[in-house]
Amino acid sequence: MSTKLFVKGNEAVAMAAIEAGCRYYFGYPITPQSDIPEYLSRELPPLGGEFIQAESEVAAINMLLGASATGVRCMTSSSGPGISLKQEGISFMAGSELPGVIVDIMRQGPGLGGIDASQADYWQATRGGGHGGYRIIVLAPSSVQEMYDLTMQAFDLSDIYRIPVMVLADSVIGQMKESIVANPRPVTELPAKDWAVRGRREGQSQNVVKSLKLGDGEMEAFHWKMHARYQELADKECRWEELQTDDATLVVTAFGSAARIARTAVAMAREEGLKVGLLRPITLFPFPQKAYTQLTRHCKRLLDIELNTGQMIDDVRLSVAKDAEVEFYGRPPGAGSLPTPEELLEQIKKHYS
Repeated sequence: MSTKLFVKGNEAVAMAAIEAGCRYYFGYPITPQSDIPEYLSRELPPLGGEFIQAESEVAAINMLLGASATGVRCMTSSSGPGISLKQEGISFMAGSELPGVIVDIMRQGPGLGGIDASQADYWQATRGGGHGGYRIIVLAPSSVQEMYDLTMQAFDLSDIYRIPVMVLADSVIGQMKESIVANPRPVTELPAKDWAVRGRREGQSQNVVKSLKLGDGEMEAFHWKMHARYQELADKECRWEELQTDDATLVVTAFGSAARIARTAVAMAREEGLKVGLLRPITLFPFPQKAYTQLTRHCKRLLDIELNTGQMIDDVRLSVAKDAEVEFYGRPPGAGSLPTPEELLEQIKKHYS
């Protein structure tokens, strides 16, 4: 039975993880994501689960790797500096074809930066982040409801494709409260985890999970296997939202919290008679390239809005039709400052024709 609740975005992530069957969490506190481990430290033990506050982010990601290798659903979370420390472990998980959910509630950077909202981790998240040429699935919620829904979906995608999945948000979505419908875990056909490490059993071969591949041609074959998996993801798992794009002569594109503000600005532009639409990518990897290509066959002008100095714009420019124009407006926030809908409306008018 669905339940309606009024919760923070970070709490919605933790609730969804539990509903999805996650019983193992390993992490380390860092603002603005600390509500997630706080919630799970209280709720997991009564369910027979394990919450471990590791001595560092490096330890936490390797605990996640070890737990995942046994076949259980498990999760970690952090913010930019902590995600940086986890990169080697994420690379090892990708190289070992291990599932696992990683939540990044972005803060400003580089370095310690600040704790206000930012979208500065786009490059890190969508390019794998660590060594070895791997990628991971990246989901970008723009509401507390999506924090719940996409976290739930992250566990399924991770198990189906044996790949780490990141939920990428920022302090706007993580700290805000909204009403959500806490739907029960969907019934999903998942592959058997016959690869999991379960110890040596009489009459059965021993499973070994590893990323070291030294056989003749083994590493090359694995790279092409990963490449084929990423292509399958692009074909089957791209997600996006379009709003009033059918007759638009200018389309605003944004993700996450920036898309929330852009949605209001687009509505304001429509009230003034401007034919403006919104295209919001939900999967940042795989990036919904075909949606941009298809859209720009009839709408030749896009305005990309981000809370940084320009990161997603690289993927937008690679995805649009060759004769499309892509403009950019960036706001790396500081001191709690976010662009207002009125500010974005002015940018829409500036680039509208």
